[in-house]
Amino acid sequence: MNLIAWAVLGLLAGAIGKAIYPGYQGGGILSTMILGIIGAFVGGSVFTLLQTGQLQLTAASLSIPGLFVAVIGSMIAIYLWGLFSSRRRT
Repeated sequence: MNLIAWAVLGLLAGAIGKAIYPGYQGGGILSTMILGIIGAFVGGSVFTLLQTGQLQLTAASLSIPGLFVAVIGSMIAIYLWGLFSSRRRT
């Protein structure tokens, strides 16, 4: 059941993050889900760092605050993906 909750959280967070973030982000439903799951880890880790001062690999839970943290994390992941995957155009 935990994997299904992660998939649902990832899909919701990735879709909301892509909708809020400006510009076009390609990809289908699988990339949106993976982006949301990565966002849950990024957001949960940043939230734990701000709350406790320790860097730990934690993920957001399937709740309203967890979804909010995962959406913020997915937007950070979209930004970082755009930095690393951008190609130089001349």
